[in-house]
Amino acid sequence: MTHLPVNPAALPTPSGYSHGTLAGNTLYLGGQTALDKDMRIVPGGIVEQFRQAFGNVLTTLAEAGGQPEDLVSITIFLTDIPDYQAHGREIGRVWRELAGPVYPAMAGIGTTGLWQPEALIEIMGTAVIPEERLQRPTA
Repeated sequence: MTHLPVNPAALPTPSGYSHGTLAGNTLYLGGQTALDKDMRIVPGGIVEQFRQAFGNVLTTLAEAGGQPEDLVSITIFLTDIPDYQAHGREIGRVWRELAGPVYPAMAGIGTTGLWQPEALIEIMGTAVIPEERLQRPTA
């Protein structure tokens, strides 16, 4: 089985990694922080960082023809779990705005730091995209 990198033009150009890797019809979504197109972490705290990071995940998913309901697993790494929990309702609203009422298997994991020191969150996941919607990138 060939593994294909999925790197949307709308996201920062990766160097030494891929935003996603397609294996068959399973898309492995690489960890996304709240980087914008200019390679800066968005300001505004955990809610805005969640919006950007999850939006980056969904951008990669869409590049391969996927939709939020194709997500089967999401892992969220957090530098401040109590901050995330304190904003849970707002984050839930952002999730529903971006993905609708679709909730895959999830895990939240506390960590002492992420690649960018100002990042509060990193999101990675896995999606299984139906063949009829699957868009294989050209290498």
